[in-house]
Amino acid sequence: MAGEALTHAGMVVVGGGECGTRAAMTLRELGWTGAVTVVGDDPLHAYERPPLSKAAMVAEDDEGAAPVHPYTREEIAAAGVAVHTGTTVRELDTGARRITCDDGTRLGYERLLLTVGSAPRSIPAVADAGALTLRTHADAERLRARLRPGTHVGIVGAGFIGLELAAAARHHGCAVTVLEAAPRALARAVPAAVADRVVALHRDHGVDVRFGAGVTAARRDGAGAVLELDAGGEVAVDTLVLGIGVEPRVGLAREAGLALDNGIRVDDRLRTSAPDVYAAGDCCSFPHPLFGGRRVRLESWRSALDQAVTAARNLLGEDVAHEAVPWFWSDQYDHVLQVVGLSQLVTRDVVRERPDGVSLHFGLDEDDRLVCGAGFGQGGSVAKDVRLAQRLIERGISPEAGQLADPSVSLRDLVRSVSPGVGR
Repeated sequence: MAGEALTHAGMVVVGGGECGTRAAMTLRELGWTGAVTVVGDDPLHAYERPPLSKAAMVAEDDEGAAPVHPYTREEIAAAGVAVHTGTTVRELDTGARRITCDDGTRLGYERLLLTVGSAPRSIPAVADAGALTLRTHADAERLRARLRPGTHVGIVGAGFIGLELAAAARHHGCAVTVLEAAPRALARAVPAAVADRVVALHRDHGVDVRFGAGVTAARRDGAGAVLELDAGGEVAVDTLVLGIGVEPRVGLAREAGLALDNGIRVDDRLRTSAPDVYAAGDCCSFPHPLFGGRRVRLESWRSALDQAVTAARNLLGEDVAHEAVPWFWSDQYDHVLQVVGLSQLVTRDVVRERPDGVSLHFGLDEDDRLVCGAGFGQGGSVAKDVRLAQRLIERGISPEAGQLADPSVSLRDLVRSVSPGVGR
């Protein structure tokens, strides 16, 4: 794709990841017969990101670490979706309804969807210390190559990525130190009591997890690095990984004059401030109807796919609000962590101790509304009850705290027996 000529491309998606590709394929599934074009800067066509810090990182061979594509190139081509990989959009002109790519190609659009995602955060203290980050498949390949038995891996950040990589490094026989400046792990998405259980599991597996351990400076030491901590002392590592979260990629939107608010600002239909321009995935924030219109930006695989479908429907002229309940999951060792809802709204935690040893945590807000459910346990033992908690939240059902805490009270029966909207 090259040249200055203006090509009219119908529906254009900027961002070639799974969110953008899902939206493009959904347009076809919903009956759109006009042109659909996806432009992405990753050289690979759409692949799933969750395995990068999970299955791909613990794979013993390159085949097991290969990218997982939700659609093959043949399926995408058969759907009549034009995909341009390794191409960066450098300008969005909402007045002229066109984008300009780094090779000079200009594409006109009828409607445009931004699914440009996010980028790993960095901190000046480690800028020159050779820190690795994880966002793309190429990042995963570089990092996996460094996970060798007997080496010391230092991870800055005790969020999902940091702790998943810690588990992967231990799988490969590495010594692991996790440094977190905050007083606890997983603070943005997971109830404190559940996060404590996750940390305990890591410590049981030999991970040195330190809180209140901010990094003030870092320097290279051969192929490794030495980290200086704000509480004093140093930590020498063979591989340094920075896992302190991501920030939405808003450069293109900012230059185009789109409204920003913790990402690209959209309404509950995922419409931006520009006519016929939408955004979906972790690049945008939107008011969530199930949580009193609270503006949220969700960094999860499921949310990106759900928003892709909502965006596709609205690109085709429907008028549907995005109401899917946020859902997060993480695999660590032989345990799975699942969270639904928004833990930031929780003011009261109700715990259900199941006979099998799994603890389920239900979060209530200041009005005793159920706004969050979380579970942590082995295998698939958590999934069913967390899924039922999701249905309770979807339907606006808020059982009494005693019912939530009592393992003899069936969550499925609560979903069936309580009318939507009834709460305390």
